[in-house]
Amino acid sequence: MINVEICAASLQSAEAAKLGGAHRIELCRDLSCGGLTPSMDNVACCVGRLGLRTHVLVRPRAGNFYYNADEVAEIISTIEACRRLGAAAVVVGFLTYEGLIDTRLTRLAVEAANGMEVTFHRAFDEAHQPPLDALHAIADCGCTRLLTSGQKPTALEGAEVIAGLVGATHVEVMAGGGVTPANVRQLMQLTGVREVHGSCKTTMPDGTVQTDPATVNELIKLTQQ
Repeated sequence: MINVEICAASLQSAEAAKLGGAHRIELCRDLSCGGLTPSMDNVACCVGRLGLRTHVLVRPRAGNFYYNADEVAEIISTIEACRRLGAAAVVVGFLTYEGLIDTRLTRLAVEAANGMEVTFHRAFDEAHQPPLDALHAIADCGCTRLLTSGQKPTALEGAEVIAGLVGATHVEVMAGGGVTPANVRQLMQLTGVREVHGSCKTTMPDGTVQTDPATVNELIKLTQQ
């Protein structure tokens, strides 16, 4: 059984993901900069009205993944709010100034999650340390899963690295980055992952980018074959 996570950057995209058959989303906003923390109103709606298993991206700003004390306080507060709203998981990523996995902040996030699942996001792909070393650091902090493209622009390009991470620790390795219906079967075969992450986005007539229900449905069907 392959778990499919759909990246939804708006409430409209979350609704489209559900229409396409998704049960789980990563909720965020502003995909143009890689995604930022969504509004708590949208979190509440996705968990409540839409009934989606909602994983919330907690990233207060664009740019690097090295955060000051005020930003850390905001991140911890947001994680606690997501837990109160019934989110299933939070999605975080922290690097030190030197580009290593920031284990101190990652542990703080896991502690604040207090039983929620914690995904370490593609900040991993920018880490300046060997992939297995970075994975073990994340595992030692208590994270549930890792979202990665194998330290390459797309998951298909990073398939060899991803395959080397799968099963190396208790952390579930989820392939993300350019995952589409056209390549998901090949990606699964090359890596052995049990979870994939895709945005299934399309450009609407008004120029906005949103999740396409038909693409979501196609992606899910292909992973279950």
